[in-house]
Amino acid sequence: MNRRNLFGAAMALCAAIGLAGCKEETPAGQGSATAAKAETFHWKMVTSWPKNYPGLGTGAERLAERINAMSAGRLTVKVYAAGELVPALEVFDAVSRGTAEMGHGTPYYWKGKVPAAQFFSSVPFGLSTLEMNAWLSKGGGQALWDETYAPYGVKPLSAGNTTMQMGGWYNKEINSLDDIKGLKIRMPGLGGEVWTKLGAITVNLPGGEIFTALQTHVIDATDWISPYNDLAFGLHKAAKYYYFPGWQEPQAVVESMVNQKAFDSLPTDLQAIVVEAARAATLDMMDDYVFHNAKSLAQLKEQGVTIKRFPDEVLAAMKRESHTVLEDLAGQNELNGRIWKSMKTFQDEAAPVGEVTEKELYNWR
Repeated sequence: MNRRNLFGAAMALCAAIGLAGCKEETPAGQGSATAAKAETFHWKMVTSWPKNYPGLGTGAERLAERINAMSAGRLTVKVYAAGELVPALEVFDAVSRGTAEMGHGTPYYWKGKVPAAQFFSSVPFGLSTLEMNAWLSKGGGQALWDETYAPYGVKPLSAGNTTMQMGGWYNKEINSLDDIKGLKIRMPGLGGEVWTKLGAITVNLPGGEIFTALQTHVIDATDWISPYNDLAFGLHKAAKYYYFPGWQEPQAVVESMVNQKAFDSLPTDLQAIVVEAARAATLDMMDDYVFHNAKSLAQLKEQGVTIKRFPDEVLAAMKRESHTVLEDLAGQNELNGRIWKSMKTFQDEAAPVGEVTEKELYNWR
């Protein structure tokens, strides 16, 4: 049994007999009666993903399974795909209202209601996957995220990360800044605002609508995620060019939202299980994407996909406009300013480490 399974089994056993029972001896004959009387909770989790969608949909399912197992059935979570209970882009509202106790999506989907949520999804030219995890858990990011969602009665948790993404699929080549003007592109979040400043026409579509929109030329281009999911969606059949780097999403947090009242109603051991299950789900999804991206990119190359790098002129303009977009968002209110200052300070501190570690390794291996 590996460490993850061992941890899950231990937690499940501990939860099954009650945390108090892990600390002190239970009188003979009382253990089963105590377990039988333990209160049980049955939650719904609404998601922004198609049913069983690789990485994202399956990540939500595995999170629910992990909670069920770690709690020994005291807290069960039933997962609903996008559209089964609520549309993909209404997950946050459903959790806020209490229609569902949990949600699974990505923060920039709710930017119309919570603009600051975009900081906790992905920032153009921003933190890497490992840096984002560290900022959330050690650098004060989680407290700022909690503060951002608190007015809506929602507790946010990182429950996955798709790691660094690609630059997207295009039916037109991007050879200069002129090629961006008038380009119709599906690009959510802060990256979409950068494209708009460069003259593109941006739209926000849920994943299930992307392929048809691209194939029928409702849009000229789209970002989605990375080779793993892009291959699964068949985007290589709807667009000719696959661009990199994914400047707009150097990492992408997948979140589990919990209705705060529902969370507060849980005993402390079940609250801990929800939090730790989400942390484990983050690592699990990272592993998933690193492993499957390697295999999926090879398959895309075998199928003749044209993989192109954005020109330096375009990347420089994107970086310049990204700074403007982020400063504008930070200036909207005091909380936004504190979030951006905290994130940027940590990025500046972490960057020199990357220069002498991963960057050099990738250059030489």
